[in-house]
Amino acid sequence: MLRFLTAGESHGQALTSIIDGLPAGLQIAREDIDRDLARRQVGYGRGGRMQIEQDSVQVLSGLRFGKTLGSPIALLIENKDWPNWTERMSPFGKAPEGQEIFTVPRPGHVDLAANYKYGFTDLRDALERASARETAARVAAGAVVRRLLAEFDVRIFSHVISLGGVDADLGNLSATEISERAEQSPLRCADAGAEKLMKKKIDAAKEKGDSLGGVFQVIITGVSPGLGSYTQWDRKLDGKLAGALMSIPAIKGVEIGLGFETAGKYGSEVHDEIVISEDKGLRRPTNNAGGIEGGVSNGEAIIIQAAMKPIPTLTQPLQSVNLETGEPAPAVKERSDVCAVPAAGVVAEAMCCMILAQTYMEKYGSDTLAEMKASWQTHNKKIGR
Repeated sequence: MLRFLTAGESHGQALTSIIDGLPAGLQIAREDIDRDLARRQVGYGRGGRMQIEQDSVQVLSGLRFGKTLGSPIALLIENKDWPNWTERMSPFGKAPEGQEIFTVPRPGHVDLAANYKYGFTDLRDALERASARETAARVAAGAVVRRLLAEFDVRIFSHVISLGGVDADLGNLSATEISERAEQSPLRCADAGAEKLMKKKIDAAKEKGDSLGGVFQVIITGVSPGLGSYTQWDRKLDGKLAGALMSIPAIKGVEIGLGFETAGKYGSEVHDEIVISEDKGLRRPTNNAGGIEGGVSNGEAIIIQAAMKPIPTLTQPLQSVNLETGEPAPAVKERSDVCAVPAAGVVAEAMCCMILAQTYMEKYGSDTLAEMKASWQTHNKKIGR
């Protein structure tokens, strides 16, 4: 079974990922990983941390001459800011004399809830791991797994469809056109007119010391039909994808296909009819289901939207309470972004890669890439794809 774990703190020495279960024989290049790490760091409204880090991966195990061995792959991303935090984040010894203790939790962050769970007297013990900096390790792992999916003609990309109340108008753009435009946009938005308004919203939020959220969409094309299962709740593909996206910091809602919009329509307006043609076989003229029915992929593109709340760290902080004194106090300010919706979309791509790769390996095998591809080709022949 394919799985991955991450470790590391925001201002610790490094972030790490371990990917366990990838098949042997998959070709990986360092550029495959660094490309997605760079995509995660760009975006209008990002903070100063992005200029410090310039993320790049080191592969510590699991590859030989660029090919997977079937053994665990260990990835490391150095935190370039570590020299400035060596004493404050040292894994051994004692805290430096006079070091500031973080005792005022930020509304909207995990700070207070972590205090309830672990009883921390210094909330930095929680915020360092809860920081979205951890998602760099997810993106690195996802980039490796993206290479596996590419062998099966699966393509995954994201784009921003709403930000700060400004909605993108995609018209009749194809998935390819949306992807190409998003990759050229600092906000990963395929609508240039909406992008201009979004930038103005971000500028206004920055001026006020505030932050903005939005909605991004992930589109996955080339997906085999028959992935996932309807037989148990925890094997449903839509449930796995939704859970993976909800695990990303600041994500507060996920919908697949038309999602919440289906609740206000008649069934005849929602369900995708099935037709047959000589050249394409069975197909759907529409894709309101977003490529998944009953927890199983139906062969259409998988389409997911996720809502990201505004980042909770504000330069004009909200009211809170000092846990040490019990007195009212403004929340602590940390270096942060004004808006990170485009970056969240890239993280979502990584999480979708991991879930889809798991389902491909469940269906087509997991020991070697050659065996997986042979099984996939046999299945495609059987269903006429």
